[in-house]
Parts: sequence; C-alpha cells; structure tokens
Amino acid sequence: MSATMAEVTCMDVKRTGIVLKPTNSRVVIRPFEPTSEQRFEKIVARVASLSEDEVATQLDSVMQEFRGRHQRTREFFLRRFEQVRKHLLTDQPLSECRRLLIGSYFTQEYALESAALFNPSMVWHPDQSGVPHGSRRFILSLRATGEGHISSITFRSGMIDGENRIQMDEPTRFVTAPDLVPNALYEKALFHRKLMELAVNGPLTDQVMAALDDHFTLGDLEQTLRNVLRHNRARQREFDPIAHTMLMLAKSNYEIRFTSDQNVSERIIFPSSPSETNGIEDARFVQFTHGDGRVCYYATYTAYDGRVILPQMLETEDFLHFKVDTLNGPEVRNKGFALFPRMVNGQYAMLSRQDNENIFLMYSDMPHFWYTKELIAKPTYPWEYVQLGNCGSPLETEEGWLLLTHGVGPMRKYAIGAFLLDLDDPSRVIGRLSTPLLEPDANEREGYVPNVVYSCGPVLHGGALIIPYAMSDYASTFATVPLDQVLGAMVRP
Repeated sequence: MSATMAEVTCMDVKRTGIVLKPTNSRVVIRPFEPTSEQRFEKIVARVASLSEDEVATQLDSVMQEFRGRHQRTREFFLRRFEQVRKHLLTDQPLSECRRLLIGSYFTQEYALESAALFNPSMVWHPDQSGVPHGSRRFILSLRATGEGHISSITFRSGMIDGENRIQMDEPTRFVTAPDLVPNALYEKALFHRKLMELAVNGPLTDQVMAALDDHFTLGDLEQTLRNVLRHNRARQREFDPIAHTMLMLAKSNYEIRFTSDQNVSERIIFPSSPSETNGIEDARFVQFTHGDGRVCYYATYTAYDGRVILPQMLETEDFLHFKVDTLNGPEVRNKGFALFPRMVNGQYAMLSRQDNENIFLMYSDMPHFWYTKELIAKPTYPWEYVQLGNCGSPLETEEGWLLLTHGVGPMRKYAIGAFLLDLDDPSRVIGRLSTPLLEPDANEREGYVPNVVYSCGPVLHGGALIIPYAMSDYASTFATVPLDQVLGAMVRP
C-alpha cells in the first residue's frame, strides 16, 4: 500500500496549546568554586575574623533572604563547609553559626531553566493509584538549560484522560538536587572491562584490580590507588595519569537519591560527574519490562564535559533512586541512543546514529555494552536529506514497532516523521511516512535554535499517539494524532 501526499497531510494532528516555558524563578543551590586556592583561604580568613555577634547577624540576614527560595538550606551550608574545611588555618572548633556562614560563602544559586526547557520525554508514572478510569498519570522529563548553557534533567507530571486531554500538574516553587548515595558499589569485572576498552591497562591497573574485591566503593578504589602508588613512587609520573583516568571513570558511574517527600517537579538531576561538567543532554526515557515481569525505567542521555560527549544511562524504578552508568563498547559513539521497551529475540535492542546521519540497530546481551550495529534507514525524502535520527524509544503496536524520527532538511529545518519496524525483526522497515508528521508552525519557529521540532519520547494512549515536543529548543508542548491515521498514511514496501 502506498500513501499519497493528500493522505499524509489530512492526518488529524492536534496541538494542545499547552506550553511549558522556561522560568528564571526556579533556582537550585550548588557549590560556588573560587578560581584559586588562595581565594578560598582569603574568604575563609575574612569570615574567621568576624566576632560571634557579627557572624550571627550576617547569617540571620542570609537565612532571611534565601529561606523561602530553597529547602534544606542549612544542610547544604553545613555540607559545603565540610568540603572547604581544609582551607582553615587551625583546627580550632567553630560554632555552628560560623560553619553555616562559611558554607554560604561557597554556595550560589543557579537558574537551571532560565534559557530553555525543551526536548521532552514522556513515560507512565510508576504510581497509578487513584487515577480515574480511562486516565493515566505520566512523568515528563525535560532538558533544562541555564547560565553557561549547562543542561540538566528536570521533571513535570500530569494526567491524560479518556478523551486524550492533557492536564499538567502545577510545579512547586522549589528545586532540589539529589544526594549522592554513599558507598555505592562497583562491579569489578565490568569496571575492568571498561578500563580495557579505554586502553587503561598495565602494571598499575593489574595491581589495583588484584587488590580490590569483586564489588568495591569509590573509597575502596581511592585507598587502593594510594597504597599502590605509595609502593611505586619511582613510577609516579607514569602512573598518575592512569590513576586519574580510573578515578574519573568511577566518578562517571554513580547513584543518586531524592527523598520521598519531594514533589516530582522539585527533583533535578544536575551534572555530578567529571564527564558531565557542561551538561546532561536529551534524556530518552523508556519504561522497560524485563522477562520476569519486573518493570524499571531506563534513560539514555549525552554527558558533555565541554570537549567530549559520552553516552550514559540512567536506571530507576521509582524516580527517587537513580543509578548512573556509562555506556560501553566500540559502537557507543555519537548521540541519540534509544532503548527498546523490552528485549527482542532474547537480547536488548537499541537504536543509534553513530555517523550523525543514518539510523542503526544494535543488539546486546547486556544493557551497558554494545559491540555491533546494523544500518536500517538512510535519509530518503527531501525534508530529511541532511540527517535522520530517532525521537525516542519505539512504541509497540500490533502492526509493528512505531518509531518517531526527526529529519533535517533545507535551512537546517527539523521535522518529525515516523517509521514502522517489524516486531520480530526490527531491522526491517515495513512502513514509513513520506512527508512529515509534524513541522514547526508559525508559532514554533522562533527560539534558541529556530525552525526545530524535536521529541525524546512519545506514548500511546486511547488509540492516539501523544507527542511531547520542543519548539525551537526553547519551550515544550504536546500534540496528539490518531494512531490508525499514522499507520494508514505510511508508504509500505
């Protein structure tokens, strides 16, 4: 069956009119890092020169000014003090007020979404209790970008009713970064495997790996490295860069936790590891069902340190506790990885775009290691001649895997299209839209990057395709379209 232009353009794509715009008022507290050790010491010394009465007065002023803008401010100030304690000139005990005040001088606010709130990904909420019949609660992740173009992952929630009407929950005023999980465990076999991929091998690696248990913490690794380096002082210049790389790898694999009393909109995944210093970009969330029925959520995203991009993966069951791991293997290159929502033919399956142009399919027996790829789709129509990519994980339908794509055409204009992949053999494209499903209209063309519509993950509900999408890398919105119309408009081979 072939689709004519008229068939494609008559699809009933409805824009909801909901617009999620960035706002300057949502701020998170984060460490302020002076540019030199000398500046740290001078600031600490100046606060140390104040009398206790002056400390109390100054601290009260800070707390009054910022109390209504953040949660757990005192905890953050005290934790920040502990991080800069080494710059104190003596071991003289300090009052809690002075410790709090010192911590405040090394803290700053960051307006995490002051520049943009875009590239949304939508999944069903793990808690569907109390939802009216025919409705479903969802979580929407978004890329929030602020000062210095640093990106993080923020969340919103809402509900879709039986008529596919979307209602967003009002976000609270607060935003809070998670706590790093202390003593998170690393699996030695996987860690060693990644070191081999990075060509980090030799005497230092051998000695460190031999001294570690099968599961170890970051503290265990740091102590082991100190011990091995101490016994190899003559090779310090040779071993130091290798030790640094081992620590950077460990710090790129971590765990974070929010408290259960934090509203979904208050949770922010801010860059935590060395590989993420310039941002966490374009998370593609998917609700994944394992063979034993266990459900979790994975999200592939791009970590960026200002020079190098590194594909990584989040894993969570409740959007409270997240595990962050690097994606590994020779085919983990470029951006745009999207995991299938279940195993296919006994293996994990992933879509990718290693060459920045075409869509590939990958299989693996482990979700974090990828060694092969297969080309499945090339730019074919004029609106996608520059490049193709996915718009999130594929959706399972009776007719096949429905995959939303983005195509880039003249004037670097982005449009959203769709493919249909065979359920049993996703390398087979069995349907494809010849014209865009969604293009930027007159209200969506202006933004940080003009002429772009882009999604990181749709859902199916009540016979409709629900598409959250970004408008020119500035704000986000939703569109809905009947699923049967999308499938019926596809060109079939």
